Amino acid sequence: MNEAQAQLSPATRVGWRAGYLLAAFGVYMVDQVTKAWAVRTLRVTDDLTIVRGFLDFVYTENPGIAFGQLQRTGAFGRWFFTGLAIAAAATVLFYFFLTSRNDDRILGACALLLGGITGNLTDRIRFGYVIDFISVHVGSYHWPTFNVADASICAGAVLLAFDLIFDGRKQATHGSVVEQ
Repeated sequence: MNEAQAQLSPATRVGWRAGYLLAAFGVYMVDQVTKAWAVRTLRVTDDLTIVRGFLDFVYTENPGIAFGQLQRTGAFGRWFFTGLAIAAAATVLFYFFLTSRNDDRILGACALLLGGITGNLTDRIRFGYVIDFISVHVGSYHWPTFNVADASICAGAVLLAFDLIFDGRKQATHGSVVEQ
C-alpha cells in the first residue's frame, strides 16, 4: 500500500464502496427494467429480431439454473435456488467489504456479481422463475437465452477469475524473485 492509499480517510473509503454499491444497484435496475420491458413486449408478441442471424429478443421463463439446467425441480427448486442466491449474495457482499479499497477490479467484479445475483433473486422470489430474453446465435449454434443479470454475473466472474489467475502469478513471480 502506498502513502496516498494509506492516507485515505475512513469517509473516503466508505464513499468508494458506496459508489460500487450504487453501480451494483444500477445493474440491478437495468436488469429489472429490461425484464419488465420483455414481459410487456415479448410475452404478448412474436420474437423481435435485432440482428438477423445473430441476436433476437425472445421471452422465456427459466425455473432452473444457468443455461437452462434443472428445469423440473418444482417448489423445492424455487426455494432451494432462492436460498442459494441469498447465500451467494451474502458471500459476495462479505468479500466486497473484506477487499481493500485500492483493488478496483475485485470491487467492480463484486458489484457486477451483486447486481446480477439480486436481479435474478428478485425474479425467483416474485415469480418462481427467472425471466430471460436475449438470444444470441450464429448459424445453427444457439447460446442459451439469458438476461442482463446473467451477463453481469458472467462479467463479474470473469473479472474475479482474471484477478485470481494473474494476481496469483504475480505473487508467485515476486515470491521467487525474493527467494533468490
